[in-house]
Parts: sequence; C-alpha cells; structure tokens
Amino acid sequence: MKSAKKYISLSRFYTVLTVFVLLMSVIFLRLFWLQVKNHNHYVALANKQYKSKKDLLPQRGTIMLRGSEGYFAAAVNKEMPTVFVVPTEVKNANNVIQKLSEILQMDKNIISKRVLKKNDPYEVIKKKASSEEVDKIKQAQLEGIHFENERWRYYPGNELASQAIGFLGYNNKGEPVGRYGVEQYFNDVLSGRSGSLEEDSDVAGRWISVGKRLVQQATDGSDLLLSLDQTVQFETELALKNAIKKHGADGGKIVIEDISTGKILAMASTPTFNPNEYSKSNSKAFRNPIVSDNYEPGSVFKIITMSAGLDSGRVSPNTTYNDTGAVTANGFTIKNSNKKANGEQTMIEVIDKSLNTGVIFVEKLLGHKLFQKYVRKFGFGEITGITLPGEAKGNLLNLKHNRDVAYFTASFGQGISVTPLQLLMAYGAIANKGRLLKPIIVDTIINSNGKKITTKPKVVRQVISEKSAQQASLMLESNVLHGHGKLAGVPGYRIAGKTGTAQIPDRIHGGYLEGATIGTFAGFAPVDNPKFAMVVIIDHPRDTEWAAGTAAPVFGDLSKFLLEYYSIKPTKEYTQKELEVFNKKHQYLNLSLEKKDEKREGDENK
Repeated sequence: MKSAKKYISLSRFYTVLTVFVLLMSVIFLRLFWLQVKNHNHYVALANKQYKSKKDLLPQRGTIMLRGSEGYFAAAVNKEMPTVFVVPTEVKNANNVIQKLSEILQMDKNIISKRVLKKNDPYEVIKKKASSEEVDKIKQAQLEGIHFENERWRYYPGNELASQAIGFLGYNNKGEPVGRYGVEQYFNDVLSGRSGSLEEDSDVAGRWISVGKRLVQQATDGSDLLLSLDQTVQFETELALKNAIKKHGADGGKIVIEDISTGKILAMASTPTFNPNEYSKSNSKAFRNPIVSDNYEPGSVFKIITMSAGLDSGRVSPNTTYNDTGAVTANGFTIKNSNKKANGEQTMIEVIDKSLNTGVIFVEKLLGHKLFQKYVRKFGFGEITGITLPGEAKGNLLNLKHNRDVAYFTASFGQGISVTPLQLLMAYGAIANKGRLLKPIIVDTIINSNGKKITTKPKVVRQVISEKSAQQASLMLESNVLHGHGKLAGVPGYRIAGKTGTAQIPDRIHGGYLEGATIGTFAGFAPVDNPKFAMVVIIDHPRDTEWAAGTAAPVFGDLSKFLLEYYSIKPTKEYTQKELEVFNKKHQYLNLSLEKKDEKREGDENK
C-alpha cells in the first residue's frame, strides 16, 4: 500500500515538474521570440507609439523670364483653397448640392455622389477654387463644407512660353514631378531635398518637451532665370498667332537667338497649351517642336551649301555658271522652282533667285564628302546640347547612300531633315563671324542659399572663316534687297535672310503631299553689327504656298520690333513714305500700340 502511494506521489511530482519545465520552456521561447528574434519589429512599434516622424517638404524653385523691369515669375508656388465636405455633418443635402453646383459650376450628380457618402469623413469637392468661389460658399453658410489650403504650381503667364517651361505633373506614385520643358530637365534642381522631423510624443501625438527632437531641415529647390525675354516672347507669340490666322495655317514656330551669346530670347510654337490646365489640352501640344521635331527646311539651306563653297575656295560671290534650268541625276530631273532657265548667273544671283541648279553646281564642285563635312560642321546631324528634354538631331541618313540625286536635293534642303533650333544656330554662326555657339535657355541657377551659377557662352567650333561668313552675310542681305526676301526688310536697317518653301513628306505613301508646303524665313539683323538671328516657320498655309508671302513678313515685323526694343539706331534714316509702305505690307500683323498695351495688361491681370 505504502509502495503504491509512494509511486503515485512520485508520478504527480514528475508530472508537475514536466508541466513546469514545459511552461518555462514556452515562456523562454516566447521571450526569445519577442526580445531577440523580433527585437527590431517591436522597437519600431514602440517608436511608432511614442515617436513621431514627419517629412519636411521643400519649396520648389521659381522659374523666371527676363523682363523690361526686372524679372517675370513664370512658374511659382501658390497656396490655393480646396473645397471638401464631411458628409456626416450635412443635414440638408439637397440644399448643399444645389448651392455648390451653382457656385462652382459643377455637375450636380458629381457633387451628390460625394456629399451623400455617409461613411466617408472627407470628400474633395473641388481643388484650386477661386477666392470668389470660396467667398460665395462662406456666405451661403453650408453645413459640412470646409476649406484647406494646398500648395500648387501656378503659371501666371498661362500659355506664355509654356512649351519651353513645361509643367508640374505627377508620377505613378502620386509624387509631383516636372513634365516637359525646363520643369522636366531641371526637375532635381527645382525640387530641392526633403527634410524630416523626428520627436518623442505622447499618445495624442504631441511633442514631449523633455524628449528628444531631431530636425533635418529641407533644402528648397533652386530658382531658374531663363534667357527668354518676357516682352520679346509675348510679341513673338502674338505675331505668330496673327500670321497663322491670316494664312489659315496648321501652325507655326518662331525662335530667336542673341547672336553674341547663344541665348534664346524667344521660343514660340502653335498649337500650344495652358500649363495651369494641362489636363484639358491635347498632349501633342506639350512637345516643343523647335527642339524635338525634324523637318525638311527647303531653300533656307542653300546658304549652308553656298557658305561651304565660299569657305573651301571652290566659288566666290561672283563665280558664274550657265543655268539650263534643270539637272538630271540617277534618272531624276531636278528643276528650278520657277521652272525657268536663266543662262549665265553669279553666286549672288543664285541666292537672290533661289536657284536649285546653282547650289547643285556648288555641291558638285565641293564633292559629296566635303559637302557632308560642312553640313555636319554647321551642327546638322547632331544635337545642339540645349538644356531641354527630347532634343532631336535631324536626319542625314539619305546622304549615306552616296547617290548624286540625294546630295543634289540636300544642297537645297530637301531629302534631309533638321530641327528649327539647328537652323537658327547655323544662321547665327554665319552672323557671328563663322563661330557656332551652344544655345542657352537657362541663364542663371540661383541656389536656396543665394549662390548664383551663370551659364557662360560656349563656342562649339569655328565652322567657316570670318571672311566667308561676311561674304555669305552680304549675299543674304542682297536677297532681302533684290530677291525673294523683300518683305523681310525693315526701312533704314540692313537685314540678311533667306526664304525656304519645302514640300511636306507623305509619311504613309512616300513622296510628298500634293499642294502642302512649309514656309521658312531665316536670317539676322543688322548686318553691320548683328544683334539677333531668327527663324520663322509657317506650317501648311492655305492662301499661298510661298514663304516669301508667309514667313518673310513675320520676320520683317518682328525685326522692326526687336530693333526698336533694343534701341538699335538705323543705318540710314528712312522716309515717312518708306515706313508707310512697310506698314501697309505688314498691316495684318501690326496691332496699334494701344491694343498691344491693352492685351498685355489684360493678360497680366488675368
């Protein structure tokens, strides 16, 4: 009996001991799991309860244009009100929906869906509400309707220089990011660097004064001062819109360069868009075709071929050839645009009359290899290096086949493609004593600490000699005085330039579209001391196919404005009669001074 009781006692003892050991093992394992294995996880949970961390967002840098009186802020940060509703606070939903629809000019169904979301504590009604709309809502005293300010990117000039500036959009994570223009190219510079605030806090999230507080300040983005001049940009866009309307054209482009520095003074193209409402625009308008699009330039390219001939010593301005009116190569016959044979002609007359056979004559003397070398020296077939996204480099692939006809058509700007910016810089090189410059769009970067980084002019290379450049300039001046460029002239000033009327390639069927042309005028002024170079392009005008009647008058009108704007004195005094003739020819582009002032003032107020 005693033996049995002793066995039971020992059995109970070992059972309790086993249970105790198991229990201690479980506790030990649990402690190991909590304190060792998942130490970091629970520390993070504790920190989440008693430590708060906030991101400190930087201010995005301002984008400015040069103005006649200081700088014009073209892209800024602006606090704008967001209207939102707390559905649980709304008692008379029908009244709230009706009033909001009237004040905000929004569809009642859209507002209704948001106001009637009873389980949602926050529903946005409208972002970027105007101050007038906010005032009216406050006066209506609508229950459940509240306001909060949000920081937005705002463009005071609306469409002004929009393709050069770009806009602030959002990536797939909902983060703000620059799209197109300098907003995209300099996104990191404009964005700055985020900071953080980490502090000990109580259960309500309030800072504990005796606790730790670590602050890493945000670094605001840098400001950008563009080379664009606000007044020149405004006048350029206005002239372009008027010309497109006059000729019923599909669109157009104008770009202007300061010859001595390579700074871009204006860059305008149509169709365009308003970056404040970019979501309402066709995305095709976001591209900057002056930088990103290739086109066949036509006869404006003839001076490039002629400059190569002059620089190589193959021709002089007075070299003559016999113009038979046509040249045959590889089974193709190439004729002059007027279909005429002109007999003996000088190189000056080749440019004045824009003779295709004349520049083919020069190309033959150069030879294909040397011709292509000069084309590339002028910057065609390579990017200019402008600090804008999506730059194209043109297309010279047609010259790889080494067929005579390809080189002959290239000599007058067909069968190869260039960008308007490349063409501008090439003409600028002729005006600038043969020196090709790198184009500048961002003049100065101003860091958040006030330090300025200024872009210095850069000579890419000497393309042709100073003497050759001077000879080419005089030939371009002769074209304005005696040739197809007469409507580009300005009374009292020496203007140089060349027309170009190119057929538009048929991308689907090959060849060229019937009756569709692009008119270009490229040139600079004044010849004796060049200040600016300009390229004007009118896409598919409906009333006339020739650049002499479309692009050239725009060039003349803007040249007159620029010469007066920069206070450049005329080479000779012009008579009142000369001025009256000029104004009559350019009447469709000229607005009265009063109308211009009213338009500018209205845009600024808007």
